[in-house]
Amino acid sequence: MAPPAPPHRARPRRRAPRVPTAALAAVGLVTACLIPYGTPSAAARQAHPGGDGGRRVLTVAVRQSVDSLSPFLAQSLVSSTIHRLAYEYLTNYDPRDGHAIPGFATAWHASPDKLTWTYTIRRNSTWSDGVQATARDAAWTFQKMMTDPAAATANGSFTAHFAKVTAPDPATLVIRLKKPQSNMAALDVPIVPEHVWKKVKDFSAFNNDTHFPIVGNGPFVVTAYKVDQYVKLRPNPSFWRGAPRFDELDLKYYKDGDAAVAALRKGEVSFVSGLTPAQTSALAHARDIKVNDAPGNRFYALATNPGARAADGRRMGDGNPALLDPAVRRALFESVDTGRLVRTVFQGHAAVGRGYLPPRFGAYFWRPSAQQRVPYDPAAARAELTRAGYRTDRQGRRLGKDGRPLEFRILCHATDPNDKAVSQYLKEWWAKLGIGLDVECLDNVGDPWLAGNYDLAFDGWSVSPDPDYVLSIHTCGALPATPHASGATDDFICDRTYDRLYARQAAEYDPAKRAALVKRMESRLYDTGYMNVLAYPDAMEAYRTDQIASIESMPSSGGNLWGQDGYWSWWSAVPAAGAVHAGAAGAGLPATGTLLGLTGAAALAAGLAVLYALRRRATAYDRE
Repeated sequence: MAPPAPPHRARPRRRAPRVPTAALAAVGLVTACLIPYGTPSAAARQAHPGGDGGRRVLTVAVRQSVDSLSPFLAQSLVSSTIHRLAYEYLTNYDPRDGHAIPGFATAWHASPDKLTWTYTIRRNSTWSDGVQATARDAAWTFQKMMTDPAAATANGSFTAHFAKVTAPDPATLVIRLKKPQSNMAALDVPIVPEHVWKKVKDFSAFNNDTHFPIVGNGPFVVTAYKVDQYVKLRPNPSFWRGAPRFDELDLKYYKDGDAAVAALRKGEVSFVSGLTPAQTSALAHARDIKVNDAPGNRFYALATNPGARAADGRRMGDGNPALLDPAVRRALFESVDTGRLVRTVFQGHAAVGRGYLPPRFGAYFWRPSAQQRVPYDPAAARAELTRAGYRTDRQGRRLGKDGRPLEFRILCHATDPNDKAVSQYLKEWWAKLGIGLDVECLDNVGDPWLAGNYDLAFDGWSVSPDPDYVLSIHTCGALPATPHASGATDDFICDRTYDRLYARQAAEYDPAKRAALVKRMESRLYDTGYMNVLAYPDAMEAYRTDQIASIESMPSSGGNLWGQDGYWSWWSAVPAAGAVHAGAAGAGLPATGTLLGLTGAAALAAGLAVLYALRRRATAYDRE
């Protein structure tokens, strides 16, 4: 996987509680309506020079670097968010409850043995360069992932059991499996245009960031990109669900969270996510700003280096071998007071960590029993280390088996205040064990992490309604083929018991049985001690109401805006009356007097007569 970067990492698919069903989901139909823009107010013209001639730009502050604009390589949250906007996936997730709805495919069904899946590809999707998008594009995308290891870097787990993919006609995609695969209605893979991508020679090196606009068939088209500065997107007028309402969407990079909040206050950006509790409280009563504080879809964890190695068996990196001892890992985690971290660092805007998947995903949420749980017990931790042969010297320093003082390094994201605050607590708590901690806060933790050059690291992922992907990143199959190759692993975990459970859940179509297997996987991951989930942070974010009249959260009731499973927030966003942007006048697409709005998910826009309708028709199976 890509450089770990809480609170930003992970793809937006991991990101509304849903009870899975063994069948495929209902198919959503959509109705359209015309929404008048309204006339900019005098105050808005003063705040945003340009008046009626200004363009409506939705500017989103981001603090994570784009790892790649190639859908085959990118795994960071900001990158996968961009790909959700630029490319269609076979299916999407309903923002209300997370069940599968049509995307590039309008319907899907499985053969009785569940080994052949047939997707009906929509006929009203075109690439942004005018070429018709067909089933052949989808077949080529999957075939490339099946035959080129570099193309499977980001999403290879989805095609691991594919035997053959064909497109017998432009509207039909057929996937033949080697064995049952339960996430066939949740294949979170961007479909790319074959006529563009077949020209790429080296998928491991091509980042898709040299020629603009980038050809896609999603609701937005990427028009410009500058490293650690911005990504610019414009509405795709040919998008089958209807063009977005803003004239432009800008993702603007901020290294510092306080600077992003200051920009929000001044109206320089429309939206900021990843707020601290203090920032959330300060913005709660600010004029023209709405705070969204909701249960999140992420976990925040502490990962240990399990002895990083490649699939060929060769060791990687320089992780401290003491962490291979379960007694050491348990002692470290027994000395972490997660309740205190939630109270002080997160100031109550989080739930105490337990299992791997957040409570929001009720069907899969697991917590250890009282007998299994590793409690906060520093005295027991000290006794555990002594029992395991880690004595202390006269200075009270804990000594390793080699006689040297135990000291670990922890990778900390320089842009994440939570990492910095939590690391100071760890440093204090572990000092009481006689163990030192060297905190390494870096702008880019990805390079040392992927090379295995770390002892511990702060980890985090956004989880999607189907958890298969975030489960797969801890399997042996996610390891890089060689020490110099790219892999999909999160932290080099390779546990055969976990792998066997993963294989069973991946082939299980019965929702209750699959959920039980997933919980057993979480239990195993917990017991190995390679990852300690500290908290499930709330989604703390804010936007300007004088720029955004309404925007769709996921789930629709009390959900998040940034990091969704889909494009709902930015596609549904309705400009506030008079919301214009000074720097955007005359750029991109011409302004219009009306907006075409189609959705079965967007909320009623405040003060606007907007009607959204969702009609469904059943497919052969419910959504697994």
